[in-house]
Amino acid sequence: MGRKPTGRPTSFDIAYAAGVSQPTVSRALRGDKAVSAKTRARIEQIARDLNYTVDKNASSLRSQRSNTIALLFFEDPTPDESMINPFFLAMLGSITRACADRGLDLLISFQRMEDDWHVQYQDSHRADGLILLGYGDYTQYRERMEQLGRQGTHFARWGSVSSDSSGVTVGTDNVAAGRLAGEHLIAAGRSRIAFLGHADDHYPEFAGRYRGLVEALRGAGLGPDPALQFDALTTEEEGRSAAQALLDGGARFDAIFAASDLIAIGAMRALADAGLTVPEDVAVVGFDDIPAASLTTPPLTTVMQDIRGAGQALVETLLAQIEGRDLPPRKLPGTLVVRRSSGAA
Repeated sequence: MGRKPTGRPTSFDIAYAAGVSQPTVSRALRGDKAVSAKTRARIEQIARDLNYTVDKNASSLRSQRSNTIALLFFEDPTPDESMINPFFLAMLGSITRACADRGLDLLISFQRMEDDWHVQYQDSHRADGLILLGYGDYTQYRERMEQLGRQGTHFARWGSVSSDSSGVTVGTDNVAAGRLAGEHLIAAGRSRIAFLGHADDHYPEFAGRYRGLVEALRGAGLGPDPALQFDALTTEEEGRSAAQALLDGGARFDAIFAASDLIAIGAMRALADAGLTVPEDVAVVGFDDIPAASLTTPPLTTVMQDIRGAGQALVETLLAQIEGRDLPPRKLPGTLVVRRSSGAA
């Protein structure tokens, strides 16, 4: 048990009130899962009642940590000047909340493949570890991830979760989510389903979504048609171009599953330009559930990724590394959000 409280509230005061040791209080306020949820909740409530705030300078001196993590966005082409995929902008809020809950500061910056961006953070002690969002062509990105691992950099990344993933990864179960989208379209009476998005090792998240669609088709006794798959990156323009190529190819199709909402939105514009209506002529399903998905005409059916769970899991995974604990990669489920574009709302 801690000492009796006096003066400005300290972690020892919380320990005294909670009937636990001071190290238990420190672990609880960091969100350490080794402390039971019931004890953590009691300690957090006492801290609030006492108006306790973490003395970050003292904590850093004791632990040789900055109590800061760095969030690095990979630059994506966007219609505006943000250069940030809107899905990752949505995730920013959950990461910020997860850091605040644990008394951590958050640095935010861009990452470019040609820059040694990691040197500015952990190597210079500006941050205890990195969270990486986005990566472009994974075959190029993997080498950088392996380099970070060799030099002992603490990092967690959002991406495709597989046995050969570099670093500790949190991501959506893309195969299961793709299967969900495919089964939805099949249940709506569609049998010739096109896929717009890369489906190879360069973009493994998209490839997983395509693999899920293929599984759904085969499960329904429908063979996938390679002529209905067209490469596209996550922009409206790429989606529009891929849909135009699909139309120009002449193959029959009655639905499109796009690897991202932005691709789907671009595809819907190409369909409208061609005089086709959604969903009467072609049903469309996207992926991500970005804010714009509910504002299209008609509103876009899509697969929602667990943004809140993602932020929590990324911060927890990174803290576990920093504290010398091992957490396995985590797959989060996707949820189908049905709207009118798939003809089943």
